Amino acid sequence: MIPFSVLDLSPIAAGATAAQALANTLDLAQHAERWGYRRYWLAEHHNMPGIASAATAVVIGHVAGGTQTIRVGSGGIMLPNHAPLVIAEQFGTLASLYPGRIDLGLGRAPGTDQTTARALRRDLASSAESFPDDVVELQRYFAAPAPGQRVRAVPGAGLDVPLWLLGSSLFSAQLAAALGLPFAFASHFAPDHLMTALHVYRTQFRPSAALAKPYAMVGVNVFAAQTDGQAQRLFTSLQQQILNLRRGTPGQLQPPVDRLEASEFELSSLAHSLAYSAIGSRDTVRAGLASIIEQTGADELILSGSIYDHAARLQSFEIAAQVRAELADAGTARPAGGGQ
Repeated sequence: MIPFSVLDLSPIAAGATAAQALANTLDLAQHAERWGYRRYWLAEHHNMPGIASAATAVVIGHVAGGTQTIRVGSGGIMLPNHAPLVIAEQFGTLASLYPGRIDLGLGRAPGTDQTTARALRRDLASSAESFPDDVVELQRYFAAPAPGQRVRAVPGAGLDVPLWLLGSSLFSAQLAAALGLPFAFASHFAPDHLMTALHVYRTQFRPSAALAKPYAMVGVNVFAAQTDGQAQRLFTSLQQQILNLRRGTPGQLQPPVDRLEASEFELSSLAHSLAYSAIGSRDTVRAGLASIIEQTGADELILSGSIYDHAARLQSFEIAAQVRAELADAGTARPAGGGQ
């Protein structure tokens, strides 16, 4: 049976604080570790009132320090926002503190708007264009230092921190294939090119020192509860969050509602963007996840679930872990193709 992992944006619920969101993140990570999730990833977003994981490397350290065995990493670090050397030093430090447990997932998008990007002092056009070169530069910093190498990451050099490429288009799929790196697709919010990207990645993959054969992770929203109706209601918090972002009024994660105030066009657009979601009771979620695994041939699923009530969020991820065990017992999902 393939592994399940967690993608967390450290959602700040309406009326709560970033401190509470980060405490909830650690609590969920500790539960996820006990429930058998493979890894726990945090996402970099800036100038978002409802997301507390902007300083992603700091939050990774917080989570890794409060857990024992689960892998912890970024899903992802938006490399255009950073100098590769700085990221190498940050993740070299994390890997030194928590050896064998740190992942570095890399994205090409800024994770924010143009105005905030300028506040980050980044030229997004040139930074995005240099993304392939920046990834290769990062690989050099994590490799054993070459004779005469004038710039080294300390800590970082020689630690071989695992790199992943993340994306929602064909670009990162092609680059991951060319560099022989594992690939994660953001199908939980941008599903359009998923199947094409997986095909490109698998057919163009070149074995590397990091990875002998393709390893693809697929993002899925999971909202699980005792009944389908309860889960659908929990899901409205994420729907509101995306609607508010698209309307130019981002805010904290709102409580669930009985009925969304949205136009037919907005509802249709939401349904399209969130097509890779499993929402419902345990049976409904089991069928949904089994179908996605079958459709995609994923080597791993990474589950996201921005749920307003923390107890309900814990229950949702616990149900998903139980579903994984049931799928394994039933033999309905193939084993993972690698050991990432």
